Amino acid sequence: MNTHLSIIKGVHPGFILNRELKARHLRKGPFAISLQEYPQTLVSITKGKRRMNINIALKIEKALGIEEGYFMILQVYHDIEETKKSQNKEHPDLTKLRRVLFWDTKMENINWVKQKNAVIKRIFERGNDIEKNEIISFYGIKTINDIIKPHE
Repeated sequence: MNTHLSIIKGVHPGFILNRELKARHLRKGPFAISLQEYPQTLVSITKGKRRMNINIALKIEKALGIEEGYFMILQVYHDIEETKKSQNKEHPDLTKLRRVLFWDTKMENINWVKQKNAVIKRIFERGNDIEKNEIISFYGIKTINDIIKPHE
């Protein structure tokens, strides 16, 4: 798989589009109108509130000189990630974790598997004994030790 694509795999295509428009100093409203699309549609996509569809993806890719199918591939990977999240509800007992520990995100949006390093470090830096014990029971002591005490 393309290295660039594997890095952004699972990210909503609208976020990538937003970054691309900023890099090219293109404003969303005029760009949307140039595609004969409603500006609200493009804004919703770039905020991750609306799916990318084939028609819009093809227009955007043509206008920006991006390989055909790029945004739809990203959409499929994002859909897969969202489906996996909904199927895999495994997470620690959130009632034992204070929301203040995750002030910068919603706890419901945390991918407890992919972001385990950050979660474990945060809990062990700022958490109380109840929170630490919950994380130990969720991830296991070996995983915790591998992350907290790096190999020398």
